[in-house]
Amino acid sequence: MGKLEAAGVISGYRAVIEPAAVGLDVTALIGVIESDSVDDTGLEVAMREVPGIEDCWRVAGSEGYVLKVRVADIPALEATVNALNRIRGVARTRTTVVLSTKWEGRHG
Repeated sequence: MGKLEAAGVISGYRAVIEPAAVGLDVTALIGVIESDSVDDTGLEVAMREVPGIEDCWRVAGSEGYVLKVRVADIPALEATVNALNRIRGVARTRTTVVLSTKWEGRHG
C-alpha cells in the first residue's frame, strides 16, 4: 500500500455515505454553459463555493462543465441553480434531475 501511495496510484481514502440517510434526497446533473469571455479559474473558484456541488467535471461540447449536485429537496436544487446562474461567466445552465441511481462508483 505504501508503494502505491508513494507512486500516486492511491490518492486517498474516504467513507462512502448513503445520501438519503443524511437528508440529501435529490441528485441532479447540471451542465454549465459559459459566456464567451470567461475566466475559467474564477468560474471554478466561484462554483466551488456553491453548497451542494459534490463533483465538477470540465467537459468537451456545448457545456463547459458538468456538476453533480446533491441537495435536500427541489427548493434547495432551485437555490443551487439560481446561485450558479448568478456567477460571472455562466451564460446558462441545463439541469437533469436523477430519478434513481442504479450504481455509482463502479465497485467490483
